[in-house]
Amino acid sequence: MIKIILADDHELVRTGIRRILDDVKDFTVVSEAKNGEDAVQLCRKAAPDIVLMDVNMPGMGGLEATKKIVRMSENTRVICLSMHKEHPIPAQVMQIGAFGFLTKDAEPEEMIRAIYKVHAGQKYLPPEIAQSIAISRLTPDNENPFDNLSSRELNIAMRLTRGQKVPEIAAELSINAKTVNTYRYRMFEKLGVTTDVELTHLALRHKLIDPTLL
Repeated sequence: MIKIILADDHELVRTGIRRILDDVKDFTVVSEAKNGEDAVQLCRKAAPDIVLMDVNMPGMGGLEATKKIVRMSENTRVICLSMHKEHPIPAQVMQIGAFGFLTKDAEPEEMIRAIYKVHAGQKYLPPEIAQSIAISRLTPDNENPFDNLSSRELNIAMRLTRGQKVPEIAAELSINAKTVNTYRYRMFEKLGVTTDVELTHLALRHKLIDPTLL
């Protein structure tokens, strides 16, 4: 039996995924988490085989939680989920140790297939995303500037584009505001922007955020 934890801040999303997984006799959903902190704690207690991890969650967030879970247990494998398939999200999650990546509009059959493959020790990326990553590495002139950010810098960048303020980000990531500002300064230097508004426009241009959510 493959033990699975679902981590997503939307209860409706978790309910939908659970219904898909409950129909597979080899799967058992042992717990659900609504943020990254809960996901890490539940992994310590339940020792799941697979974590389906939403990338964008309040608090610690999916990227940070994935890094912690990967360091904590080599027997737990993470498949990250996101609404966005554009660079650098898929490449980043694989670089920090996730075993797979799926978009949230994936068909149920693809999610089931990904879980089986990852449980068997194989990495999983949808073919079109794997091809996009491969092409981007062969054509540096088309490089997405967000590819140059660390996972922590990307996490903070996405929070800033959602309108979060530095003190709020610091509290959610359990770091001080000065550290957040240091990451913010480095990130702005790498991206060639000077304000949060410019950062948001750049993220929109590279399809990292959904304009309907702004």
